[in-house]
Amino acid sequence: MENRRYSFAFDGNEANVKNRVGSNVYAFEILKYLHETTLVRSDIHWTILLAQSPEEDFPPENNLWHYEIVKPTKFWTQWALPIHLFKNKNVYDLLYTPGHYAPRFSAVPYVSSVMDLAFLKFPDQFTNRDAFQLKHWTEYSVLKAKKIITISEFSKKEIAQTYGLPLEKIEVAYPSYAMIEKYSNLRWKSFVKKHKLQPNQYFLYLGTIQPRKNLEALIEAFEIFYRNLAADQVHGAQAKKIREIWPQLVIAGKTGWLADKVLNRVKNSPIKDQIVLTGFVDNSLKKPLYEYAQASLLIGFYEGFGIPPLESLSVGTPAIVSDSSSLPEAVGRAGLLVNPNDPQAIAGAMKKVWTAPKIRRQTWSRTAKKHSKEFTWKKTGEKILTTLLAVVNKRENNGS
Repeated sequence: MENRRYSFAFDGNEANVKNRVGSNVYAFEILKYLHETTLVRSDIHWTILLAQSPEEDFPPENNLWHYEIVKPTKFWTQWALPIHLFKNKNVYDLLYTPGHYAPRFSAVPYVSSVMDLAFLKFPDQFTNRDAFQLKHWTEYSVLKAKKIITISEFSKKEIAQTYGLPLEKIEVAYPSYAMIEKYSNLRWKSFVKKHKLQPNQYFLYLGTIQPRKNLEALIEAFEIFYRNLAADQVHGAQAKKIREIWPQLVIAGKTGWLADKVLNRVKNSPIKDQIVLTGFVDNSLKKPLYEYAQASLLIGFYEGFGIPPLESLSVGTPAIVSDSSSLPEAVGRAGLLVNPNDPQAIAGAMKKVWTAPKIRRQTWSRTAKKHSKEFTWKKTGEKILTTLLAVVNKRENNGS
C-alpha cells in the first residue's frame, strides 16, 4: 500500500458553467482544492470528465490533472458517461460526482454528493421535468453509491430517513463561501448609482428568486417594519433614535422557476419604491453588497445549508435566518433566528438590527467573522478526498 497510486474520475459538469450558484460553486471550489493537491502529492491522478470544453477559470492541466471531453453531449449522464466508464473500468478506481446524478449503469464504483431533498419537499416549485429527473435519478444514485456526501447534518438525517440508509453511509462536508476579496470601487459606485442604492441603509436578500425562498413573507415583513418605523417617527417618542433615511429592501439574484408571484408582489407593494430588484449579481460585487447592508436575510422554508448567511457573516454583517432546516446549523450563535411563517417576527428582527447601538453592532460583527472562519473550502475538500480514499482502500481490503 505504500506505493499505491490512485486514479480518480471527477464529473466536472456541475462546475463547468459561467454564472455559478449553489451546487455549481460547491463543485467548482472542490475542483480547485483537488487540483491544488496535485502540487503537493503525486499518488493521485485526476481525470475531469466534461461534456463541453472547460471554462476559462478552470485549473490548468498538469501530469496529474487531465480534462477529458466525453461525447456525445446529448443524454450525457446516462449514455456518453456510462460508455466512457465501461471503456475505462480498469483505469479508474472511483468516480466522484458532486451533483445529484450518477449514471444508472456505471462500470466504475462511485461516490455522489447530494445537497438536499428540496425536490421531494417542494416538487411543485420545480419544473415537471426537473422534479421527475431529480426524484428518480437521485434515488438510484444514492442507493448504488459507495458513499454519499452531503452538506449538513440536517441533510444527512433527511437522506438517511428518506432512502432507508444507515447514517454511516453518509458523510458531511460543510461548504464554505467564495467571494472576491478585492473589488472595484468604480464598479461598485456604478452599481449603486444604477440601482439607486443607499449604502448602509438596506436589508439584503441575495439568491435566486423562487417560491421556497419565502420572499413574499420577506416583503410583507419589510412592509410591517417600514410601517412601524413610520409610526415611531409620527409619535415622536423615539424620533431622535430613529434614522431619518428610510430603509430599502434589496433583492439581488436571478429570476428562477415560478418567480412571477414574487415579482407581482413587489409590483403591488405600497412601498415598491423602497424595494430594489438588481437581477443576477456576479461574484465581484458580492462583498460590497454584503458590507454595506444592515443585515442579510434568508428566511426560506428549506435549505440544505445556506451559503449566503456565511458570506454575510464573513464581512461582519448580521444574518437573519429561518429557525428551520439547516440554517441554525449554518449560522450557529452568530445569526438571528426567526420563524419563517411569522412576518411580524421577521420585521422585529429587522428593527432590532436597524436600531441597534454601535457597541452591539461591533459585537455582532466580531462574532460573525469568527464563526465564518470555521468554514473553509480546504476543510470541505479534505473531507471529500479523505472519503474517496477511504472508499477505495476499504474495497481493496475487503477484496471487492
